[in-house]
Amino acid sequence: MDRYEMQKRLDDVIWRIEQARIRRSEHHIVKLVAVSKYTTEENIRLLYDLGQRAFAENRVQSLADRMEKLEDLPIEWHFIGRLQKNKINHLIRLNPFMMQSLDSLDLAEALQKRLAEHDMTMECLMQINSAREESKAGVDPQKAQDLYMQIKDSCPNIDLRGVMTIGAHTDDMTVVKKSFETTYDIFDRLKKEGARICSMGMSNDFELAIECGSNMVRIGSLLFRE
Repeated sequence: MDRYEMQKRLDDVIWRIEQARIRRSEHHIVKLVAVSKYTTEENIRLLYDLGQRAFAENRVQSLADRMEKLEDLPIEWHFIGRLQKNKINHLIRLNPFMMQSLDSLDLAEALQKRLAEHDMTMECLMQINSAREESKAGVDPQKAQDLYMQIKDSCPNIDLRGVMTIGAHTDDMTVVKKSFETTYDIFDRLKKEGARICSMGMSNDFELAIECGSNMVRIGSLLFRE
């Protein structure tokens, strides 16, 4: 992809984020995380050169490869995929800026144990399965607030920063909106416990997510699709 095309795509996404942000509130701030799993290192470098700093991968090995090949750039790396327990040590060694997909107490306890062994902490978001879809990972929304507090209290090496969700997998935007509202309500209640990030919205639904209160969006195909 050439520089002009990448600039055009980035500008378009930022403009759309800005319009949705203002519809929510002129004081609302939204962070863009570029999901780079389907693109090349060259395109990541190009987007970085245009000012984008936060990027995400959904597989530990892909994250490792990208971090190695782009180690000369101080990229803010996010891990957004399902983490298998046998990959925990590998992820800890990579030490990403944030792990967005903490989806169970079981995983939290396993992660806590390894983090403590390495004398490290990791910033995480708790993933909520707000649409209660069997195909998706995440905590049941009815249990989410209690579980968040349980992890916060029992896993001192996990720095919980907020919540993440994937919008309902449907073309019915009223259902998608409901899944975002469910997650935002939980986030709103957790603010008093230090929650600061509500990561909701991808290429096909990020504007709706922002209008529902998201302050972090994960955009891939709009930036990188060929």
